[in-house]
Amino acid sequence: MSDIQIAFQDLTLGAKAAKLITFVGQLDETNVDHEARKIYQVITEMAEPVLLLDFSDLEYMNSKSIGYVTDWFTQASAKNGSISIIGPKPNILDILKVVGITQIITVYNTLEEAKTALGGAFIAEVAPAPVTPAAPAASPPAAPTETPVSVAPAAPTETPAPPAV
Repeated sequence: MSDIQIAFQDLTLGAKAAKLITFVGQLDETNVDHEARKIYQVITEMAEPVLLLDFSDLEYMNSKSIGYVTDWFTQASAKNGSISIIGPKPNILDILKVVGITQIITVYNTLEEAKTALGGAFIAEVAPAPVTPAAPAASPPAAPTETPVSVAPAAPTETPAPPAV
């Protein structure tokens, strides 16, 4: 099992509340489902979720992890929120670019750069949540929700004219 630690810290961005979520280790098949639930909980609890995903100490993420990031973005956006990524290592940034994440989620080099861009954030006077090692999930959670795909309606069929009498 790969080791991942995730810590949550409250921030204030101008007048908005935000969460800094720091990832340390490897996010993969062995731990992503369990850890993803924590992020979904944060999105659910915030009226307008503003999440800063600090990937500066994330060493690896698999495709399922990337799927969760896109779903977190979709869920936050649906509530007029946003997600930003901070400081990904070159290998992580390359993956994010290849799959197109960087076209929908803003990536900042540092937390200070993100703070400046997002409204002069300061860290709130709240102690950060303790970083705890991931525990194995008791049962497999549901997969990330999928965004519905629009399908064009079928062309109308013509009704034959009634026979002339």
